[in-house]
Amino acid sequence: MNSIKTVKLSECSEKEREALLKRSELNIRSVLPQVVKIVSDVRGAGDKALLKYGERFDCTKLRGGELRVSEAEFQLACKQLDTATVRAIEKAAGSIKRFHVKQLPQGWTTQLAPGVKVGQLVRPLESVGIYVPGGLARYPSSLLMAAIPARVAGVKRVVVCTPPVKNGKIDAAVLAAAKVARVDAVFKVGGAQAIAAMAYGTETVPRVDKIVGPGNVYVVAAKQAVATDVDIDFAAGPSEVLIVADNSAVPSFVAADLVSQAEHDPNAAAVLVTTSKELASKVQELVEKMIEEDPRKQVVRKALEKYGRIVLVRNLNRAIEFANDYAPEHIQLMVKQSRKLLKQIKNAGSIFVGAYSPVAAGDFAVGPNHILPTGGAARRRSSLSVLNFVKLLTVQELSEEGLKRVAETAKLLAEVEGLPGHARSIEERLRKV
Repeated sequence: MNSIKTVKLSECSEKEREALLKRSELNIRSVLPQVVKIVSDVRGAGDKALLKYGERFDCTKLRGGELRVSEAEFQLACKQLDTATVRAIEKAAGSIKRFHVKQLPQGWTTQLAPGVKVGQLVRPLESVGIYVPGGLARYPSSLLMAAIPARVAGVKRVVVCTPPVKNGKIDAAVLAAAKVARVDAVFKVGGAQAIAAMAYGTETVPRVDKIVGPGNVYVVAAKQAVATDVDIDFAAGPSEVLIVADNSAVPSFVAADLVSQAEHDPNAAAVLVTTSKELASKVQELVEKMIEEDPRKQVVRKALEKYGRIVLVRNLNRAIEFANDYAPEHIQLMVKQSRKLLKQIKNAGSIFVGAYSPVAAGDFAVGPNHILPTGGAARRRSSLSVLNFVKLLTVQELSEEGLKRVAETAKLLAEVEGLPGHARSIEERLRKV
């Protein structure tokens, strides 16, 4: 039995088509009562609550002074890592920085009419908190993807919360990434309690203006719970890829990319949309072989059985139509005229063009951000970027002549809206002109 099924889009009913577009959903409602209590406890008890929940959820017995990673721990982490790993982190950081520097918005001014000058200023946020998933896994690349854009934007204080392992330590690669990204502090706090700590502050963890970074359902629920008091990014669910391919695609490339995405999570989604029955058959066969060779084969198989599909379409226009409806986190274009198709993509977190642009390369080393909208949210959201860490302030400067030019329009609209004081504010100046 094949782990990944093949369907013909032309033979699907509307209900079946909707099922193809469906992905795993975070059941936030089920955990919200527990999360709200955790947030309330941290807000009221501070470090004491962090230590209590750390012992309960992470099986760590820390003292208050141990919540913050010490300089000695940073130095030890760097010594524990081999030179090649440190260099890889530094090289990835360099690529990420170069890309995000290009994203920096610029301030500007212009004169709309004589005496009417307007403009825009770009100002960084004062402080940002980054959540990095941890525990049994380690994600130094996610730390780089969140911290470097914040630094490029000019954020003054960048802190990280990440759960420790049972010995109370943080993974060495994560700490090395924090050093390279010039993070100000790393705290051994995970889960909903970490989000609450960064939202409201404790004796050890400072309050921040914005919280970013991926996490499990408890982290996502906590972000929503504190969103009225602190800015947040977006909910990022299980990873996903949609590959558009024709008969020019290399079957082993396509199969490897589907499997690589599925190994993230049993709820990850991996979809191939193709015009070629021959490619579909070869990919299906290769996927089974690659699953058996993957150390995480149980995870891969579960993901592909639930959210993996090969979708056969009549032509590439149908493929792009389906892809835009799917709005994937990652989309790969493996067709003869990839750049032509690129112009038709409207909804995607990140686009990978051509046979030699796998998502795996972009996840770690190319430069664009890998913290991306999932579950169809790419219809309305963009990836994490420098823009998430700046504010755009508008500026208006009128001379006496300029005020005269806009006065009648402003006064009339003020009267329409029943705001005579606004009209008076303008008239008072005109009487003195």
